[in-house]
Amino acid sequence: MIVPALVLAEVDYFLREERAAMRKLLAEILDPKTRYELEPVEPLDLVRALEIDARFASLGLGLVDGMVAAVAERRGVYRILTTDRRDFGAIAVGRRYDRALEIAP
Repeated sequence: MIVPALVLAEVDYFLREERAAMRKLLAEILDPKTRYELEPVEPLDLVRALEIDARFASLGLGLVDGMVAAVAERRGVYRILTTDRRDFGAIAVGRRYDRALEIAP
């Protein structure tokens, strides 16, 4: 499971009252024996995230959601884990914005 590093800031915000849960999640992500792969922020992903955010401006995606889409696009992994079905169900990636993202679970 690929975890774009910017996502951690958003998760941390939502878990601000659950510090133990955040520490546990980070420990799992950083444990080399798990299936998690922390994806560092890449400059081209930031540029692409802003392009995706601009393309779907009416959704108000923001940088983190744009980064998730950009990393999915670059890595060719189109199945994403999110609770944000509304936004991710409405966007597409790829040069022609013709590749829908599959939302799990």
